[in-house]
Amino acid sequence: MKELALKYGCNPNQKPSRIFITEGGLPIEVLNGRPGYINFLDALNSWQLVKELKEATGLCAAASFKHVSPAGAAVGLPLSDTLKKIYFVDDVKIPLSPIACAYARARGADRMSSYGDFIALSDTCDAAVATLIKREVSDGVIAPDYTEEALQILRDKRKGTYNVIKIDPNYTPAPIETKQCFGITFEQGRNEIKLNDPALFENIPTKSKTFSDEAKRDLMIALITLKYTQSNSVCYVKDGQAIGIGAGQQSRIHCTRLAGNKADIWWLRQCPKVMNLPFKEGIRRADRDNTIDVYISDDYEDVLADGVWHNFFSEKPEPLTREEKKAWIAQNTKVALGSDAFFPFGDNIERAHKSGVEFIAQAGGSVRDDNVIETCDKYGITMAFTGVRLFHH
Repeated sequence: MKELALKYGCNPNQKPSRIFITEGGLPIEVLNGRPGYINFLDALNSWQLVKELKEATGLCAAASFKHVSPAGAAVGLPLSDTLKKIYFVDDVKIPLSPIACAYARARGADRMSSYGDFIALSDTCDAAVATLIKREVSDGVIAPDYTEEALQILRDKRKGTYNVIKIDPNYTPAPIETKQCFGITFEQGRNEIKLNDPALFENIPTKSKTFSDEAKRDLMIALITLKYTQSNSVCYVKDGQAIGIGAGQQSRIHCTRLAGNKADIWWLRQCPKVMNLPFKEGIRRADRDNTIDVYISDDYEDVLADGVWHNFFSEKPEPLTREEKKAWIAQNTKVALGSDAFFPFGDNIERAHKSGVEFIAQAGGSVRDDNVIETCDKYGITMAFTGVRLFHH
């Protein structure tokens, strides 16, 4: 098959719409549903990310995409009891396979942004990960293969309309890519740079010179995630998963703040006071996620006010005070941070430090590199200049 007609493009008024290939056949097969234009953009970008994560780390990987940027990305490390609880998979009866753990991490890091996502899996979709997917609001999934049991579970989702795409893992695109804007064709070499090269972390201008093996792994995850994130972008990673992604901001510091705030929310969700919120039985997953997000924020009165709290809780919880939040966030450590281009000022490092960042990989090359290095030294942060820019548009 060389082409596939679509219902419409990015918006319903954009017709006709299709995907096609000029040489050979399309490397994808739609096993269920009817994916749309944006679905395929998410699917093909997210597939590249998880494929590269697996190649770099040797671990299976998953990504959760929304509007052509990742909301989460992770490798298949086991889940602690705390992570199982905050990702709401502690009640799953079947054992969680590595690919299921990867998906739980990718989806669970930023559940608000992942609502209605498109999922990518680096390995065969098994019954365990399909069971997790079926419980969530999602548009579709792309993977190199599916077990029969997993396929049946997914085909039952969304009244049989859930989008399931199988991709040929051996497909290699042409080295030159093109796109059009306003009737003009752009052409460039594909971004084939490999981000698992240890040499990326050898130029260390800071006083602290040590990257642990885990830090190098997490920095690779950050850089690979950024390679498929709309620029400007910054990514915080801990224990094999992205915990905060800031995408598409015009200012670097706004990326750092946005991603840092998401990383703080991820960490705050592990605070005992948040984990033990007395939710009413039968509350919908999306309502629970939104309630947690508001409870953690400065707008907590929106869910704790008299006449409101009983919509969510069986009893009124105490607020999580600003002092309690600050004290809990201060306990987060060993966070890795990647940036898709250089940090222009030390204010980015100041903000990163507040979210537990101890390791940084960024391109370097700012006229204020000295200020950035000085700020890292102030907090004992180890930073590498990779010399690699990772803009993606």
